[in-house]
Amino acid sequence: MASSKRPRTSGNGKSSRVRYPRPGTELVVITGMSGSGKGSVLKVFEDLGYYCVDNLPVDLIPSFAELVQQSSEIHKAALVLDVREGARLEKLPAILKKVKQLVPTRVLFLEASDEVLQRRFSETRRPHPMGNRAPVKASITAERKRILPISSLADEQIDTSKFNVHELRAHIEKRFHREEAERHILVSTVSFGFRNGVPEDADLVFDVRFLPNPHFVPEFRPLTGKDAKVAKYIRSFPQSQEFIDRTLDMLKFLLPHYIHEGKSYLTIAFGCTGGQHRSVMMAEELSKLLRKAGYDVKTIHRDCPR
Repeated sequence: MASSKRPRTSGNGKSSRVRYPRPGTELVVITGMSGSGKGSVLKVFEDLGYYCVDNLPVDLIPSFAELVQQSSEIHKAALVLDVREGARLEKLPAILKKVKQLVPTRVLFLEASDEVLQRRFSETRRPHPMGNRAPVKASITAERKRILPISSLADEQIDTSKFNVHELRAHIEKRFHREEAERHILVSTVSFGFRNGVPEDADLVFDVRFLPNPHFVPEFRPLTGKDAKVAKYIRSFPQSQEFIDRTLDMLKFLLPHYIHEGKSYLTIAFGCTGGQHRSVMMAEELSKLLRKAGYDVKTIHRDCPR
């Protein structure tokens, strides 16, 4: 005999739908002492593909969590809370309890010693959020007293005293998304024609005008490097395959180092005379090989006829 679940009804007799966390969603709440690196950590999460919001008011957290839960585009999100919320921070325990029913939520509390925090504020010459009139040391003490209860809500506490920016990035990546972070860099391969100028956003530029030009083969002139006949013609020259092999080896060497240094975007440009044949073929070929190597790659043909 089949059974069915009846919808939960509220006190006024109206049914209310029970919502369950959508698989794959995650919300990270970043909080802690001012000067402990919350902004830097939020940047790491942004580079890891999280939808990030800085200094979201406490009262708006449930609405934001509901947005994450319902959105087809946002799967992972991170937000920062700090002492500027004032007395509203007292609502945080109850709000987090409600939010965790909507989205799997982790609270990350950042800490640092008083000496380190003082030095950081001195180096940046920025006022402490607690106010400009009191000395920084007194503001740190007052903030620590106000924010201490929040630390008990944390799923993880990190003391950033001995970290520089790069070390903190590596630590967060290792703790939260190590496997994804190992290859989390968006690579763009761009083909272009030198007659129209080099792309301004190019990080690496390869001049492939040393290869024989299909433009001078009448049957290839109206085609592009995406056409199989043109690609086969370019590949038929030994220097073409050697260029592909050497370039791929170099990129496989460079990309992990770029990732380690915190680079999240890399634009690789291939240029020929008009941006129609040789550069297009090389951009397509290297894109395919980098995807096969496990990288996220998009291909853009700036000057190629459509």
